[in-house]
Amino acid sequence: MWDVIVAGAGAAGLMAAIRAAERGRRTLLLEKNRKPGVKILMSGGTRCNITHDSDERGIVTAYGPPGRFLHSALAAFGVQDTLDFFAVEGVPTKIEETGKIFPVSNKALDVLNALLARLRRSGATLALAEPLRDLSRNESGFALITPARTIFAPKVIITTGGRSYPGSGTTGDGYALAAKFGHAIVPPRPALVPITINAPWTAELRGVTLPDVGVQVLEGSNELAARRGSLLFAHFGLSGPVILDVSRAVSGHPAPASLLLEIDLLPAVVEAEVDEWLRAQSLAQGKKQLAVVLAEKLPRRLCDALLVQLVMAADRRAAGLSRADRTRLVSSLKRLRLPIRGALGFEKAEVTAGGVALAEVDSRDMQSKLVPGLYLAGEVLDLDGPIGGYNFQAAWSTGWLAGDSA
Repeated sequence: MWDVIVAGAGAAGLMAAIRAAERGRRTLLLEKNRKPGVKILMSGGTRCNITHDSDERGIVTAYGPPGRFLHSALAAFGVQDTLDFFAVEGVPTKIEETGKIFPVSNKALDVLNALLARLRRSGATLALAEPLRDLSRNESGFALITPARTIFAPKVIITTGGRSYPGSGTTGDGYALAAKFGHAIVPPRPALVPITINAPWTAELRGVTLPDVGVQVLEGSNELAARRGSLLFAHFGLSGPVILDVSRAVSGHPAPASLLLEIDLLPAVVEAEVDEWLRAQSLAQGKKQLAVVLAEKLPRRLCDALLVQLVMAADRRAAGLSRADRTRLVSSLKRLRLPIRGALGFEKAEVTAGGVALAEVDSRDMQSKLVPGLYLAGEVLDLDGPIGGYNFQAAWSTGWLAGDSA
């Protein structure tokens, strides 16, 4: 009855089903939830960061060495193709200062509705509340078992996602299906996830945002990850784009409590300039409280907290800043070190690191190298990128290529 069956109606699955059906394939899209694209609706604070303002080379580079896997997918469906796709469906986009691209409406629902409208026109059939329970080979292709029926198709595309935001239905179902056919599964772990720290004093800073800081994850003297961007203090630790981007080094570490987070609170100026600024301010504004002077650069709540940690009176005058104290303060401003406890779990992770090993998937068509006729796309693969729309672009591109090949 079907030429292609796609399992999972998320970003990659919707795109795969659309492409397969538009090629004239009789296509069935299975979704375990009662509604498709639940994670799309949750993404980007319900705004959906569709892609990043970059060319294909930039997308590949952002992923590091694994990014090479995306060359063919991006050639088939790149950043401009993504923008054109949604523009045709009535979803104009905008580029923000960070390079993130969102719908002008700031509504993830518009993105999902565009995909569903295109899906309907493609002729694909969407079956909701029908999860894929089992998958096996037969002489003509594959037999797929759902709670309602057994169905057959010569081509199957697995786009069931990873384990991030399990409340949206992404509970890692595809790993067992792929493993059944001999695929190696790189152990899944949370990525783009907030970090917990062992510094209780920072809990009082919850809600404070720093728009531009430098962050490093350190193991002894070794740097495991480094990024620059916005940071948010939370009751459990730290969040914000810059934290999410370095979190993979924490969630994937066997002993995260052995790591340190080093924060440069003033990354735009070198240490010597910070020291000279403090020296000059202590002379020019000596009657002011030191915290008030520091608040010219940083939020007042953070300034007060830093002074307490340095055992400096919160109401001390700037004129009373000795050279030794200035040195300690500069060090705190440029190299604030916080002991890491760990990372929050999949419930708070935007994406999953780990999944089906890339070496076992043909990047030219997304087909399994072990099982002809079986395709894999999206977050089920061991492929995770930084924050900023990169992961959605990988989902659109790998989904499209799988649908174009199956």
